[in-house]
Amino acid sequence: MKKILMVLTSHDQLGDTGKKTGFWLEEFAAPYYAFVDAGADVTLASPKGGQPPLDPKSDEDDAQTEATRRFAKDTEGQAALADTVPLGEIDPYDFDAVFYPGGHGPLWDLAENQDSIVLLQAFYASNKPIAAVCHAPGVLKNVKAPDGHPVVKGKKVTGFTNSEEQAVGLTDVVPFLVEDMLRDHGANYAKAEDWASHVVEDGHLITGQNPASSEATAKALLKRVAQEPGA
Repeated sequence: MKKILMVLTSHDQLGDTGKKTGFWLEEFAAPYYAFVDAGADVTLASPKGGQPPLDPKSDEDDAQTEATRRFAKDTEGQAALADTVPLGEIDPYDFDAVFYPGGHGPLWDLAENQDSIVLLQAFYASNKPIAAVCHAPGVLKNVKAPDGHPVVKGKKVTGFTNSEEQAVGLTDVVPFLVEDMLRDHGANYAKAEDWASHVVEDGHLITGQNPASSEATAKALLKRVAQEPGA
């Protein structure tokens, strides 16, 4: 059985707007069920442990999907989410792959969190698949490859676009724009139409553009894990 780690944000403040943020429900639920239904052993973690904050907008009626509705009825899944493991207690060598759901929260905490950075560098150096969707490619901001360069330098990646951020009205609220950061770090950034599903793979690095890309990103990760030795 393959072991997949999912890392969620612990950050719940949307800058200084007074509004709440966190992880995006669809970007957690769709991958979670893709992994569970494939028979993977899933562990949930976050910087602070316990219940990660849910972006309230992702729980509104117009944001619901088949996966989010399934999660609403899944007491076992809800219990697992309420009891995430503190990131500092996670040993990357216990897992075959890692997946980061988005939401705006990760831009504040996971992008700067030392435990997350060390974890991702260990996964990358071990050639283990790393997947991130929507805003979560932002967690790669301070991650270095073994040669000391940014891990995304020269890599084909995607993530939430500047125009998508503008559409949700948060360009001046977020600590950085995912698209700009990836380009500034030397990534070969690619995007599709706003809000269309778009997944980019480059070696063991798998990125999805937006919430619509969450399930496809998870399935790409599963495919990659299945190709690993011992699968």
